[in-house]
Amino acid sequence: MPVSLKNALIWVFGALGGILWGYDTGVISGAMLFLKRDIALTPLLEGLVVSGLLVGAMLGAGLSGRLSDSWGRRRLILVASGVFILGTLGAACATGAAALIAFRFVIGVGVGIASVVVPLYLTELAPKHLRGGLTSLMQLLVTVGIFVAYVTDYLLADSGAWRWMIGLGVVPAAVLALGILTQPESPRWLVGKGRGGQAREVLTRLRGDAASAAEELAEIERTERAEREAGEPLSLRRLLSPQLRRVFTVGMLLVFFQNFVGINTIIYYAPTLLTDIGFGSGGAILANVGIGLLNMLMTLPAMRLIDRRGRKPLLRIGALGMCAAMVVLAATNLSGLGYGALLSTLTLLGIALYIASFAVSWGPVQWVMLPELFPMRIRAAAVSLCVLFNWLFNMIVALVFPSLLHAWGAGVNFLFFAGTTLLAYLFVQRLLPETKGRSLEEIEAELLRGGQDRRPAERDAPVSSGADVAH
Repeated sequence: MPVSLKNALIWVFGALGGILWGYDTGVISGAMLFLKRDIALTPLLEGLVVSGLLVGAMLGAGLSGRLSDSWGRRRLILVASGVFILGTLGAACATGAAALIAFRFVIGVGVGIASVVVPLYLTELAPKHLRGGLTSLMQLLVTVGIFVAYVTDYLLADSGAWRWMIGLGVVPAAVLALGILTQPESPRWLVGKGRGGQAREVLTRLRGDAASAAEELAEIERTERAEREAGEPLSLRRLLSPQLRRVFTVGMLLVFFQNFVGINTIIYYAPTLLTDIGFGSGGAILANVGIGLLNMLMTLPAMRLIDRRGRKPLLRIGALGMCAAMVVLAATNLSGLGYGALLSTLTLLGIALYIASFAVSWGPVQWVMLPELFPMRIRAAAVSLCVLFNWLFNMIVALVFPSLLHAWGAGVNFLFFAGTTLLAYLFVQRLLPETKGRSLEEIEAELLRGGQDRRPAERDAPVSSGADVAH
């Protein structure tokens, strides 16, 4: 069933937090080249400016599980937009390293909230046969935000106006704050709060058919009732129980590998890497615009393929492509090539292959799969915990990479990431379940009865459903 125009704004405003996330994480790469003229930064302080956002994201992600269950998904997205506005204005006006790091931390709180609640919101609103593509919309808008940040950096590069580069992030935050006020709450959250009548209204609006809405509502209510009547209530503590330990481990490994395949080194430090091989500041930022455009465009086929081909095939292809790219980058940097056209071309090709491989796979798929893996009553808390660790891993890479780049050079670091991408491929092949084409309630029932322990061939087998036929 295609998404109607009437519902298009639900997905756009629901995912608009992705633009804020992408803009605020991407803009610092170009701004860093110019803010050092006004604010003295050592390599450690440079890492703190970048990673300050990531520490804040850890806090925001950690708070989001409980808050989204208490306040609702929609209201928490509104709160995130307000936090974005406060942090962005403060960072743009900062006069010293301490203030800049502090307000980057505030921005990070908003990013952390958005990274939990936006995919949760979209997952719980989307029909099962379109869930992957619609939830991937957030990742598409993350890449749009990164691209807009890179274009902004380029347009303001001649003037070096880093304060404007950062401060323009207020615009999408204000649009999100106004737009989300018009959107519905998650029907699954409403059912959990005993508001089944409102849930029915939302589902009828989303599906455009009262009968389909009633059937879906009945399935959600059955799952909610079964969880409440269980002898031992589902709680975050039970993630380490034999019943849930495997799926929790899979979720944690998913976020681990998404960060330790090296994407953060490219997003945050590409201009720095390019200036190190002879690019001027303007040329490095222009090349970064091309990287951002490729990142955005390659997310589009992922949105189409994730519900057709499945989650696992995309992740496998992406891991192999990233591994090949990191080998190219490592070989280029360790070969001793002097500055020139050959070094520049090979470096740009390696970065382009890497970005394309990530954008079509690990970029969107993690955010689709995390909410799919966990039972309804602990979904928000479990996703919150996994995303908290996502930002911890992100912070570690961002904080230590400038020092490692200074100490060892880029080549050794790229070799390390080539190894982690190969491990990521093995993880997907051996441990990750396939979730395409199933309702959240079907996935939950299968995982809770131990279905995740099936042989790999069975996990990859296509699921026959009316949705797949229609699709």
